[in-house]
Amino acid sequence: MTPNRALANIRAGKLALGFGVHHLRGPSAGMIAAANGFDWLFIDMEHGAMSVDDASNIAIAALGQGVAPIVRCCKDALFEGTRALDNGALGVVVPHIDTAEEAREIVKAFRFPPVGMRSWGGPPFLYGLKAPDVAAAQKEVNETVLIAAMIETPEAVENAEEIAAVPGLDVLMFGTSDLTATMGIPGQIGHPDVQAAYARVGAACHKHGKVLGMGGVYDETWAPKYIALGARFILSGNDHSFLMTGAGMRAKYLASLQP
Repeated sequence: MTPNRALANIRAGKLALGFGVHHLRGPSAGMIAAANGFDWLFIDMEHGAMSVDDASNIAIAALGQGVAPIVRCCKDALFEGTRALDNGALGVVVPHIDTAEEAREIVKAFRFPPVGMRSWGGPPFLYGLKAPDVAAAQKEVNETVLIAAMIETPEAVENAEEIAAVPGLDVLMFGTSDLTATMGIPGQIGHPDVQAAYARVGAACHKHGKVLGMGGVYDETWAPKYIALGARFILSGNDHSFLMTGAGMRAKYLASLQP
């Protein structure tokens, strides 16, 4: 079975760095990410105009490129996550999980029995389409697929202890931008209330053997502080921001050479 580099890293206490795929399409996304030292792809079907077919083509290619393809599907479209898992994805991130009951629903959708109720879709891409022993494969896939619940509201922070206690969940991942918006402090990623939220959710993760994740924090001031609080599953940015930064730097430099 194809290993999950992101899950292996966080289980070893290391950082797992994610490359957001929002605009890129096709098989080169994983190669670009791997060449630049990233561990996993964040294939965004929530905010990107990404179909399951697009996501699957990227994921299948990534399986042989040294990065773990992980998709984000909408909370009310969990069926897209199961289809992506059947077609190459090694994990699913679900946004706006506010309660333990919602966390149990995503585990139910994405884990095979007896942990969940995911349906077996035939020989999976994770085994190179070779038909494995079904019982052994379902157990192995349950142990290898990553499931992350996004924490994006004060309610979710309040319920972090109960969410972290849900069996079958791997990561509680902050959507820091949305968290600040729902707190009424949009964009203030270093606000004392946000720091307190990271500390509270991090403590819940530590207590229940889960991993803290971080999205929406990319600066050199707050990223190290939240990593110090335990964040290991790290969204590092996306193709749009990387392209804009690189293109802007190159244009600025060349324009400075104007005779």
